[in-house]
Amino acid sequence: MLTIIGKASSINVRKVLWTCTVLGLAYRREEWCDEHAALNPNRMVPVLVDGDFVLWESNTICRYLAGKYGGEALLPHEPQARAGVEQWMDWQATELNTAWRYAFMALVRASPAHQDPAQVEASSAAWNRLVGLLDARLAQTGDYVAGERFSLADIVLGVSVNRWLMTPMQRPSYPQVDAWYARLAAHAGFSEHCANGTP
Repeated sequence: MLTIIGKASSINVRKVLWTCTVLGLAYRREEWCDEHAALNPNRMVPVLVDGDFVLWESNTICRYLAGKYGGEALLPHEPQARAGVEQWMDWQATELNTAWRYAFMALVRASPAHQDPAQVEASSAAWNRLVGLLDARLAQTGDYVAGERFSLADIVLGVSVNRWLMTPMQRPSYPQVDAWYARLAAHAGFSEHCANGTP
């Protein structure tokens, strides 16, 4: 059985748990403790243990699970279709996460180190602008981020948009994002791992 290490409320752990649910994979989840430090030199979650194989970085774990356990619908084998999924996964991990970090730490975590109003405003604006890029993308594809089929791109961006929706800030109206997020609710694991009340 797969072991996933990390708290269930972590946005990055939730990506992996949702992927497991969609793929129908059995797993057990363990809370992080000091004994796990040897598994990830970054001392961060999630960590996946699959037999004697250990893997960290949430999007990489999602790719691995889809690749090993029959998830071609989530991550196609064909190079161009696969690249179309992976570019949006990488965008989520780099551009989108970088944009929201300061605003989220200030507005949700109430971090004392993130209380500069100008930086909160700049982070919020960047976050909104990037969700606007997602809205424009969905206007092109019509259904899901990488095209007509639900994929890993929708899983990793779904939890990010859930965070955006739950953060107390001003947000523009993005009808394509709203319609897409509603479509995600039809997929297994959405209520448990995405729209579960955790930002």
